[in-house]
Amino acid sequence: MADSRINRTGAEALMPEDAASEIIQGAVTSSAVLQLGTRLPNMTRAQRRLPVLSALPMAYFNNAGADPDDESWKRVTKMTWGNKYIDAEEISVIVPIPENVLEDAGYDIWGQVIPRVNEAIGALIDAAVFFGTNKPNIWPDGLVTQAIDAGNSVALGTGDDLYDDLLAEGGVIALVEEDGFFVNGHVADISMRARLRGLRDSGGQPIFMRTPTDGQNVQSATRYDLDGSPIFFPRNGAWDASEALLLSGDFNQLVYAIRKDITYKLLDQAVIQDPSDGEIVYNLAQQDAVALRVVMRLGWQVPNPINRMNAAATRFPFAVLEPTGGTGGNGENGENGENGEG
Repeated sequence: MADSRINRTGAEALMPEDAASEIIQGAVTSSAVLQLGTRLPNMTRAQRRLPVLSALPMAYFNNAGADPDDESWKRVTKMTWGNKYIDAEEISVIVPIPENVLEDAGYDIWGQVIPRVNEAIGALIDAAVFFGTNKPNIWPDGLVTQAIDAGNSVALGTGDDLYDDLLAEGGVIALVEEDGFFVNGHVADISMRARLRGLRDSGGQPIFMRTPTDGQNVQSATRYDLDGSPIFFPRNGAWDASEALLLSGDFNQLVYAIRKDITYKLLDQAVIQDPSDGEIVYNLAQQDAVALRVVMRLGWQVPNPINRMNAAATRFPFAVLEPTGGTGGNGENGENGENGEG
């Protein structure tokens, strides 16, 4: 009797050749980190060393404070570098697909599967980088945690209104500037859209709604910017509003590198187990199913080099708006000197 089941070769014939590139592009679109961060060249091994400036050179006037008749001496200075590391860790996701779905020629299988894969990868990366959720042990703490530890946090309601909390002296953006960095982007919980729409100027007009003479009215799409920088609202479920309402910072200082681009394989004979208890979740051969396995490896880091504005070990290029009841460091530098090394 002929073998009529869908084997690996037969199943892969149903997969478009551009599926992998579509997954890669979709993962970037689904992740705020991969969109806003700075991508470095791909890694060639599991760890990459980043030399980071840790001491700045100094310049001097030859005769400063000296008798003009004395011989002037040129002084020497030095620069030093420290090391930070990007460690690549593996991300994977497995999507079981019943064979009868694959056999349905009129059904856009990949149109359903690929967006879910993209969303899962993007959510995993964002949660780990922003909040440290389920992160590999070797990865740095999340950006929100590091910013709070550095004292770069403002609790909602600290100022007279939300405008003060974000833009005034002592606000979120000011904390980043005091550490010697310029904010070029923001990531916020979706609830911040309503808070921002409710902001009014002294005349009672919405701050985020332009006048009709500017080409925008109440029917037009609202542009969400703070101090000229765009706000990104993740919708992949990774943002934790109980930890932070908004993260602002210099996203040039968030760097990541990919060790292995996304690869995929269609499995048809595997057994998929729950790692927590070893229980078999899927037996593909027995349950007439196949599974799309997607794998990639990447790492990230915040170089946080020393700068002329702030040489303190607690400087950090990001700041957080915490929900009411947060720590609200408001510029009081924390004790986490690790953030400023290098």
